[in-house]
Amino acid sequence: MTAIHLTKDNFEKKITKGVVLVDFWAPWCGPCKMAGPVIDELAEEYKGKAVLAKINIDEQQELAEKFGVMSIPTAVLFKDGEEIDKVVGFVGKDGYEDLIKKGLK
Repeated sequence: MTAIHLTKDNFEKKITKGVVLVDFWAPWCGPCKMAGPVIDELAEEYKGKAVLAKINIDEQQELAEKFGVMSIPTAVLFKDGEEIDKVVGFVGKDGYEDLIKKGLK
């Protein structure tokens, strides 16, 4: 299982229930290339508990602007549709996992 890809068309529907970690990234971003496989790995590990998703900011600029994404990668944590936390930069598997666990508490 890999992270799901979100667009402005499916974003609201996908983040309204449960814990969702959204990775804002771009194909040209070096640290994003490190984050991508980690996000996919966590998507598998947290299957059934949390949803991990990715948004390509080049294709979804409106969503990046809406959540104030100025640097990438940026991971935004949602719980039942509400933004509850955010990290900027590549924080490694432990960093992303800590974020997910905040939502699962």
